[in-house]
Formats: sequence, structure tokens, C-alpha cells
Amino acid sequence: MRRDIVHPGAGQLRYEIREIVSFARELGRWNVPITWENIGDPVKKGEPIAIWIKDIVRRRVMEDLSYAYSDTEGVRETREFLAGLANQRSLLNPLGAMECSAAPLVAEDIIFFNGLGDAVAKVFGFLRREARVLGPSPAYSTLSSAEAAHSGYDHLTYRLDPENNWMPDLEDVELKVKYNDAIAGLLLINPDNPTSAVYPVEVLTKLVAIAKKYGLFIIADETYANIVFPGNKTAALSQVIGDVPGLALRSISKEVPWPGARSGWIEVYNKNVDPQFSRYVQSLVDSKRLEVCSTTLPQLCIPDIMGDSRYATHLKRRAQMFAERADEAEDAFASVRGLRLIKPRGALYATALFDTKHFFDGKEAMRRLPVADKGLEDFITERTKNVAPDKRFVYWLLAATGICVVPLSGFVSELPGFRFTLLEQDKKKRTWIYKTLAEKAEEYLGSV
Repeated sequence: MRRDIVHPGAGQLRYEIREIVSFARELGRWNVPITWENIGDPVKKGEPIAIWIKDIVRRRVMEDLSYAYSDTEGVRETREFLAGLANQRSLLNPLGAMECSAAPLVAEDIIFFNGLGDAVAKVFGFLRREARVLGPSPAYSTLSSAEAAHSGYDHLTYRLDPENNWMPDLEDVELKVKYNDAIAGLLLINPDNPTSAVYPVEVLTKLVAIAKKYGLFIIADETYANIVFPGNKTAALSQVIGDVPGLALRSISKEVPWPGARSGWIEVYNKNVDPQFSRYVQSLVDSKRLEVCSTTLPQLCIPDIMGDSRYATHLKRRAQMFAERADEAEDAFASVRGLRLIKPRGALYATALFDTKHFFDGKEAMRRLPVADKGLEDFITERTKNVAPDKRFVYWLLAATGICVVPLSGFVSELPGFRFTLLEQDKKKRTWIYKTLAEKAEEYLGSV
């Protein structure tokens, strides 16, 4: 073509969680049955939707307005409801000081999107290209890719420390902010994906303090805010942000769960404390207006579901269920040499780390797992010549067992490892998955 039409950030759009699927599909020619442990879809993994939730959706489906456009920012009654929930959270301030909470939200501070993927694309896509957002490593691919693509450069990251339960390295955060004035925003995920860490209030307040000191805004992905395992205490961004401008990203995908609804929203805090931030938020609304609106039906269901007296019990039951599965995974990996699992404290995942001294010993390209077919062995050998070492393990694992996990290198991380889910409903199969992952990782390390 006479002009280059490719966006400078096009090469940054990587989503290993889904990309691994295309490779797994190729194994169909060898009839390898796949166990999908790559993506956090509770429904696909067999979790039944509560009948009372289905009844709410069924009732709303019968209303004509469920088929109509909503307001651009979202159904007003739903936005008023969600603003009220946010304000209730702020009243439960964990620090006992109201000045730590955001100013009360109103409906205009809630903006709906067609899932958080849509929200993330706009949050980063409408930032000035030179304005960077510093995010965690390991990073969640949707966020890191969107931030990198908007700038055309690699995503900027701060370190999550596996030696400290995956807590942010606050010194690393502040040094990077201090010496890179391109950084305009600070990103956190709480509970975290992929590490399943849950940030204590003290960590959150220190991140807020850094943002305030250097004039940053905060983006908090709170997709898993209501999947915090018993015994772990944290806070929502609205409870600790004070007068710092910020955005919280929330969704019904994981907690109802209703991932197919593609319904998520942004809560905007302290929109008017800074004119640039206010104009930026308005650009998100303006961009949404070009699309008219987001899907109406899920929005109409949200107050009915979240306002139901059974919802709190529903959330508590699910958090306990996933906590018990985290215990199972921890037990399965407890005695594995050269690999460790830092116990999940929230969300739906577990991340296993290879010991770097053992893993990076110069023999990474020689390791393999036994597979049943010589043709398959040759195929995997060829396909693993130029991939990250932990991705190489993931490919051999797929060929040998059919279990599809995500390499940690796919999450903007130099640490070798892999992420799997806590979603399998069948206990016998779940036990097999965890046991097989642990055994095959150890076998892989000892294969040379």
C-alpha cells in the first residue's frame, strides 16, 4: 500500500491465554483430548448457575425494554444502584478515617461497557500516547497489551515479589515513577490475576500515597473483588483512594458468574479534582456514545441479582469453595522439587513457579516429556525451537497429558512458571489435574 496503515502498537497485542488454544487445537490430528485450564470461565468448567439467578434473568428477558437501547453510560437505575453500593463500601472504611474514602459517587460516575475488555481498550486507547501507565509483573494480558499498544512500546512494569506472597515491590514502584515522568497512571489488580494475591489495606494505602505524591491517577482492576478467600483482608479502591483521581474496573463475569453477558463498568473517583482527568473521563463517555450503548439485559439484571438477600451467601459460598480448591492445589505441589506454588488468596487461579537456578541451567532446550506418538514428538520438537522456556514446558505438557495451562512468560514476566485455574467442578478430575501438573513438572525438570 502507498501508506503504512498498521498502528505502531499492533505488535503488542498478545493474549497468551487464548493464543495457546490454537496450538492445542493442532493436537487434534493426534486425538489428544484437551483439558482446558487456560481461561477463567467458571461456566465452561461446569459451575451451575443458581436457579434464583436464572429466574431473575428469565423474568427480565420477558420485558420488552430488555431488547431496547440503554443510555450511553448505562441503565440509570443500575448506575444509581452501583453508586450506592460503592458509597456503602466507603462507609466501611478499613482505616477508620473518612478522608481516606473517595467522594460519594453518583450515577454519572458509573460508565458501562461491553465487558471489561471493551473498557480496557478505551481506558488505554484514549490516553495521550506519551502518557504511560505502570502496571504489575506478572501482568494480566488484556491490561498489559492494551497499555503497550496505546504507546507503541513495551508495557512498563513494577515487580510483584514471589518471596512476599506476590506483594508489589513498593520501592520498585516509587523509583520507576520518580525517574520516569512519562508515567501518568498506576495500575493494580486486586485480587490479582495471574498470581491470586490479595493486597492488604496497608499496601493499597502506600500505592495511593505514591500516586498522590507524584500526581498520578490510579486504575484498579477489581474484577475479583468479591472472590477473596476467608482469612484475607483487603479493601476496595474507593475505601482508600482519598482525593486521588482513579478508576475501578468491575464486572459480573466472575462473581455471578456470567462471562457471556459481556457486561462491565467503570467507577470513576474524584473526577473533578483535576481538569485533565475530568476531560479524559469525558473522552471515555464520548467514545462510548459513538457506539450508542452497551448491552441492556445484563444491566437490568444487576440490581435484582446483587440486591437479592441471597447474594451475600452466594458470594461467601463461592469464596469458600475456591479457597478449599487452593488448599488442594497447595497439597498437590507441596513436595515437588524445583517447583513451588504460592498459595492463592483470592480470584480463580494458581501460579506455579519453577526454581530459576534449576530451570535456567543451560539445558532448557533439551528437556521434554514422553509422548505416545513419534510424529507428535517430532511436531512438538519443531514447534518448541524458538519459544520461551516455560512455554516450551507448556507445549510438552499439552502433548503428554492434554492439560492446557498458560506459561508465566505470557504475563510479561521473566519468572518461569505457569498458571492454571481452580475451576474444575469434578473433584476426581480436579485431583488428577493438580497431581499431574505437579508430577509432570518435576519429571520435565529431571528429564536431562
